[in-house]
Amino acid sequence: MRFVFALLAALALSASPAFADELTKALNRAIGLFDAAAPEIGQAFGVDRDQFRDALVTGKFQRGGKTISLYYEEKADPAGHCGRFAAYTMLPARDGIVRLVVCPRFFSPRADDLRALTVLHELVHAVTDTDECRAMAYAARIQSLATGRFTPVDAYWQANNCAGSEFSLPRG
Repeated sequence: MRFVFALLAALALSASPAFADELTKALNRAIGLFDAAAPEIGQAFGVDRDQFRDALVTGKFQRGGKTISLYYEEKADPAGHCGRFAAYTMLPARDGIVRLVVCPRFFSPRADDLRALTVLHELVHAVTDTDECRAMAYAARIQSLATGRFTPVDAYWQANNCAGSEFSLPRG
C-alpha cells in the first residue's frame, strides 16, 4: 500500500469504514498519479512539489518553519459547502492543522478518477491558498502528465473565471 501515514490517526473517530476505505483508495490513486508526474511537474503554478508530496504521502508538510498536519473528516452539510463540492479545505490552518472535509458527493459510484482529482485539488489548497484556478490547474497537470489526459473541468473553470487567471489547463 502506498499510503504510508496512519490514516486512522488523521480521521475523525466517528468516520465510517466506507469513508476510510474510499479515502484510502483515493489517496493511493492520487499518490500514484503524482509519482508518475513528479519528474516533469517541477514547481508549477507556485506549488512546492516537495511540500505537496509530503502532504499527500505523510499527511504533514512544512510552511514557514512550522509543521502543518492534515485532518480528514467526513461531513454532510448540504446547506453549506457540501451542497456544491465533493470536498473542501478549511483554511487557514488552526493550531497547526488543516482540515479537509470530505462530503457525501465524494462517494458517488464509479467516480474513482474524480475522487483522486479531488484529493489532488484539495491538497493544493492545503499547501498554498484558496485559489481555485491554481488548484484545478495543478491537479489537472498532474493527471495529464501521469495519464496523457485530464478530467474535463470546463464548467468549473468558467464558473471561477479561470480563463483570466495566470493559470492554465493542460493542452490536448
